[in-house]
Amino acid sequence: MKQLTVTRSEGTNKLFVKHAFDHELFNKLRILPHIEWNKEKKMWQLPDEPQSLHLLLSEFRGIAWVNLESVTNAKSRQSSQSYQSKVNSVSNTIQSELTALTEAHMEQLLHFENYLRSKRYSPNTIKTYSDSLKTFFRFCSEKPIDELESDDVIRFNNDYILRKGLSSSFQNQVINAIKLFYRKRFNKNMALDNLHRPRSEKRLPNVLSKEEVKAILEAPINIKHRAMLSLIYACGLRRSELLNLTLKDVHSDRNLLFIRQSKGKKDRLVPLSMKLLELLRTYYKVFKPKQWLFEGEREGNKYSEKSLENVMKQSLQKAGIQKKVSLHWLRHSYATHLLENGTDLRYIQELLGHSSSRTTEIYTHVSAKNIQQIRTPFDDL
Repeated sequence: MKQLTVTRSEGTNKLFVKHAFDHELFNKLRILPHIEWNKEKKMWQLPDEPQSLHLLLSEFRGIAWVNLESVTNAKSRQSSQSYQSKVNSVSNTIQSELTALTEAHMEQLLHFENYLRSKRYSPNTIKTYSDSLKTFFRFCSEKPIDELESDDVIRFNNDYILRKGLSSSFQNQVINAIKLFYRKRFNKNMALDNLHRPRSEKRLPNVLSKEEVKAILEAPINIKHRAMLSLIYACGLRRSELLNLTLKDVHSDRNLLFIRQSKGKKDRLVPLSMKLLELLRTYYKVFKPKQWLFEGEREGNKYSEKSLENVMKQSLQKAGIQKKVSLHWLRHSYATHLLENGTDLRYIQELLGHSSSRTTEIYTHVSAKNIQQIRTPFDDL
């Protein structure tokens, strides 16, 4: 079985995680909250808290053995009795909560993943569905897969998702995965029509002012960092769309950017302004990328998602913006600012690559210009 080894370095208040290189472990670790890559030690690091151990044990249960021997050694930490009891409590809770997957589980999941690949589902969707099913099957491990019923799903929702305070979006993912799995693999006991998704949360997109966007884009000294953030905002790109751009996708003779096979496997064209083209040309002269428009430290490798997130984090610090801003805020801000400039909603839908106009219409609810023009009846009193 795969193994993660957790160690502690005195005086750092950090836990360090190392493992033999494995794509599954690496990709799962890199998206955990509060985790960072320590270049000096060449290991992942997390805050030295019981919650971090809870996270590792819960996320890798049935996938890898999490070796806590170094951390739980009483001699490794002064006054460790209280800390040790918390660690043991966390470990016992996880061990009793979910059990490891059996070979029968893994075989069925492998068949399901192969089916999804044959239907050309995206790697992210395959991983999301597979991870959701793993959690569900581990929770219901006392019953064979083909004997699970819709009541088991309700029990999982109440006793696992709701008890742990997990999001409605995660609950939706699990329901979607279960429905698709049982429709294609088994359809004996699971009453699929009785599986209803939770009510979706109606949240408005987060939007920055033009002054805030300007401060963020001007913060990086590195021309590559500035070009990446500018392109996300100026073209309303998703993070993956930016990182998947190649040199041939920039049609400078037509002032267009070609985005290939993005979400929903759709191609689209977005306009490139002369100001942005000049920035990209300056960047190209300095870095001279070979294949991908933005490459990592190794030539020919795409720039990583984690590094791009760090670029955003550093830009926010330099710009003095205290909000917890994500890269996707730049895309939301692009759409909202277009709407405020009078761009037709149908064009914004095309530029963003939305399949439904209803998705784009949400920006009408956050357009400050439209809202500010509404006259309140209070003024007529």
